[in-house]
Amino acid sequence: MIIKAFAAELSLLLATPLLVISVSPITSVAQGKLYSPIPLPPSLQVSDTLSDKDIPTGQGGFARDYSVKLYAGDDVAIELTSDSFDTIVTLLAPNGSTVGENDDGPDGTTNSLLFVRITKTGTYIVRVHAFGETGVGPFKLKVSRLRPIQSNNH
Repeated sequence: MIIKAFAAELSLLLATPLLVISVSPITSVAQGKLYSPIPLPPSLQVSDTLSDKDIPTGQGGFARDYSVKLYAGDDVAIELTSDSFDTIVTLLAPNGSTVGENDDGPDGTTNSLLFVRITKTGTYIVRVHAFGETGVGPFKLKVSRLRPIQSNNH
């Protein structure tokens, strides 16, 4: 009886730390690799390609995310154009909430144009995705900080 009790306590003692040690680091590493938005370059524009290797949207399509630092009071225009798919651009706040989204811009094409005023400084996500299930291909993304027109009163 003593040997059985000792063996049960020993196996419990050995199994518990191994379970905690082996699960925790693997989960952290896997989560780091699953989501990593691409920083926008200083020009705040890219020419890139949406592919089936990007983030699945859950609706049959894919998305590619870019990170950009925006400041409270910024008026921002985000342009997304593609000849290969019907674009949708979404701006996500640092907390993950949707700040704005645009499917078709005012020019009558399927390109996207989104205007937003930033209320809180932080790192935002610009999400490029396609309307429908099959949209992939090359695209151009441009983020512009709009500035008021300076008037010269004489």
